[in-house]
Amino acid sequence: MKHVIITLGLLALVGCKDGKNEETNTKTEAAKPSAEATNEQNNDHSDKVSNVYQNAWTNEIVMNNGNKWQADAPTNEGVQKMQNTMKTQTTSTLDAYHKLAEQLNDDKNNVVKNCTMQGASHDNLHIWLLPLMDKIEALSETKTVEDAAKIKQSIEENINGYNTYFK
Repeated sequence: MKHVIITLGLLALVGCKDGKNEETNTKTEAAKPSAEATNEQNNDHSDKVSNVYQNAWTNEIVMNNGNKWQADAPTNEGVQKMQNTMKTQTTSTLDAYHKLAEQLNDDKNNVVKNCTMQGASHDNLHIWLLPLMDKIEALSETKTVEDAAKIKQSIEENINGYNTYFK
């Protein structure tokens, strides 16, 4: 999407010349993404893609002085609903995986909407939740059953990991 915007911007600058070539050239150069910025975008995409298969969030999340964090009832109920969705929905086709992603996204949205947690417990919930959101999005966009199965496994590990850190 950024590339489309940049390209359209470049076309607008080149197409709207009014005899000020130097000014146009300066604007055009400023609008071009640097090689460094392009590499950062590619690295961000690669990191996001590799994270959908892993559970690196477990390296960041912490316990509450050795105990589980107290979560609010809406969050616990929402996570329980996600766990139930994972157990009950069969996934043998790509369409079924996409439907699973849609249901998990609805369940996740209810957790986000109804959560009343604050402070350190809420911060740790985000460490758990943000990678899960990326995984659900990746599942909804996957193009193969094989990839979908790997992402589903990672989602299941992520969702079940909730009970290790929250009560």
